[in-house]
Amino acid sequence: MKIVPHVSLITIIEIVAILVGAFSGFIEARRKRMDIVGVFIVAFITAFGGGTMRDVLLDKRPLFWVAHQEYTILLFVVALGAAPFIKQLRHIVSERLIVIADAAGLGLFAVASVAQALAAGMPLFIASMMGVITGIFGGVLRDVLCNEVPMVFRDGKPYAICAFFGCWLYIGLQYTNVSDDFALWASAALIMAMRLISWKFDLKLRGST
Repeated sequence: MKIVPHVSLITIIEIVAILVGAFSGFIEARRKRMDIVGVFIVAFITAFGGGTMRDVLLDKRPLFWVAHQEYTILLFVVALGAAPFIKQLRHIVSERLIVIADAAGLGLFAVASVAQALAAGMPLFIASMMGVITGIFGGVLRDVLCNEVPMVFRDGKPYAICAFFGCWLYIGLQYTNVSDDFALWASAALIMAMRLISWKFDLKLRGST
């Protein structure tokens, strides 16, 4: 079983996930009419919340955004660059855009974290759950800060389940001859596709209203 993905690819996925998470944080904070400080804080928490939880669970120190200050600097620069357009976001943002950003962040964070959990020697089921928790945690914190019931708990759609299946696809692909690059991107794509399909066709878990 292959359990050590390319570090460079994990880094790329992590950066993309941070930017996507920050984007969804920007959007939601602006919808709540926060000022630039509030927008930055919500974006920061959304972008780094899941990865921080992962590092805490894996007992990794320093935390990933402390060890890689360039991640924090990147987010800061993006926030400054976005500042002139913050007021306009409220007029162009739709629920669809938030869901797409959320789905992308879910997939990218989940697969990056399950890969790191496996590399750290975690049991398969624990590694999959770590991927799920990491994928959803930033969004949960974002919604709590914005005084909303977290999307994962209120829309009734298979949000965490999408991450769970994607994590297990990644684990399964470790037993095949496909490259780690393909396994990571294919698993992230599956999570994103499942999330968007469930939203598009209003698919809900049994018992949801």
